Amino acid sequence: MSKTLRCVVVDDEPLAIELIKSYIDVSPQLTYLNDFEDAIAAAEYLNLNKVDLLFLDINMPDISGIDLYRSLVDKPMVIFTTAYKNYAYDGFELNAIDYLLKPIEYIRFKKAVNKAFEYFQHQNKIEVNTDESIFVHSEYKLVKINLKNILYLESLEDYVKIHMVDDTMILTLMPLKKMIEKLPIDKFKRIHRSFVVSVANVKSVLNRKAKLATGQELPISDTYVDFINDWKNQ
Repeated sequence: MSKTLRCVVVDDEPLAIELIKSYIDVSPQLTYLNDFEDAIAAAEYLNLNKVDLLFLDINMPDISGIDLYRSLVDKPMVIFTTAYKNYAYDGFELNAIDYLLKPIEYIRFKKAVNKAFEYFQHQNKIEVNTDESIFVHSEYKLVKINLKNILYLESLEDYVKIHMVDDTMILTLMPLKKMIEKLPIDKFKRIHRSFVVSVANVKSVLNRKAKLATGQELPISDTYVDFINDWKNQ
């Protein structure tokens, strides 16, 4: 695993490229590879070379940054840059690490890079299901969640509502099945087509209901009734 993120900058404005390059030069987590003013040339390069992080302008002639990124076969992490706020939802849909509004200040750039580097390390760990946290996209940004702070997960069709022990909630665009793949199977169990519980926060099971530490009760469906015996025997 590389110790730094290999970066490419794509923007039709030369001054914008130079600014980001100057920020990359003073960022120890980053290694500069190349930059492009032409989106088509950038797409050709990105499909032939290993890139970890892409700084990508959205508003470009010929093809937008959004469409360029969608066209890539092997998608690197992306931080979108633009002078307009109204593209944030598109960036969210494409699982962007962050969304930087021009003119980009270094402190904001650094925050986005730190987030990308932490996400990169998390995704490339050799150990499986040993992490104490996960990353999800919520409200146009990447959010790190400590597993011990999760109470239960609730499916809302294409979204998952993550209920936290402090009574807050995080909404993320992801099917429950995909979310389950992120979680250690010994710490989280599905009890219903709509619910996954943190085993540590289940305090009792009675009448096909799991009672949580907060007093909330969630139904246990026939499909997942084995959870009852598993919980009793833990």
